[in-house]
Amino acid sequence: MIPVEYFLALAAILFAIGAYGVMTKVNTILVLMSIELMLNAANINFVVFSGFLGDAMGQVFVLMVISVAAAEVAVGIAILLNAYKIKKTTEVTALTSMRW
Repeated sequence: MIPVEYFLALAAILFAIGAYGVMTKVNTILVLMSIELMLNAANINFVVFSGFLGDAMGQVFVLMVISVAAAEVAVGIAILLNAYKIKKTTEVTALTSMRW
């Protein structure tokens, strides 16, 4: 059996990569992908602790996080397409204003 620490280290590395992407990337699509990476790192933690503790609540939380992530991507892409139609760019710095 693989030790729990390996999975936690993998989740920490994925979360750190996602956080780095959110803080440094200029393209909005890459920022959304980095957020998804961070959510997947949290899902790994939920599944690992669910298996470690023998409780199914972690897996229930994973299903909830996956559904919220799917909704977040759908709404984010819709907002991004609308912003691209008006501003003709997907850079985060150009999309800071709420007024178009």
